[in-house]
Formats: sequence, C-alpha cells, structure tokens
Amino acid sequence: MTIQDIDEQLETRLRRQAARHGRSMEDEARDILRAALSTDPAAGKNLADSIRGRIEPLGGIELELHKREAIRDPSGFDE
Repeated sequence: MTIQDIDEQLETRLRRQAARHGRSMEDEARDILRAALSTDPAAGKNLADSIRGRIEPLGGIELELHKREAIRDPSGFDE
C-alpha cells in the first residue's frame, strides 16, 4: 500500500513519533492504523442517543411546562 500526497508536517510528526518508539515510519503507521481500526464503530447509534449517553449520567432538571391553550378557530376571509 502506498499513501501519496501526505502533508509535510504530518510526515514529520509520523517520523518523530516512530523515532520515539524506536521503529520505522512504516511500522508506526501500521500500529496507528491497527489501533484506529481495532474497535467497531457504534452501530445503530444516532446523534440523539450519543448526546443522551453523555448527558444522562450528569442528572437532569425538571422544566416547568406552561399550560397550553385551546386552538382558536381561524378567522375567515369571507366575513
């Protein structure tokens, strides 16, 4: 596999990280890909479920709901 047109700064960061871990850039890239793809994405979750999952453990508040009025008859134009 060949990856072309990598941003120069990204390549530099990859090279430095690989050096810190004592391995080649190719080995470092493999490890990064392995880690990124080792978990399955949350299937079937939508945005509302994701937000609820983060907020729900924090507790909630009770909001005062105002009493709704009956729907008024629309004014007619033929009067």
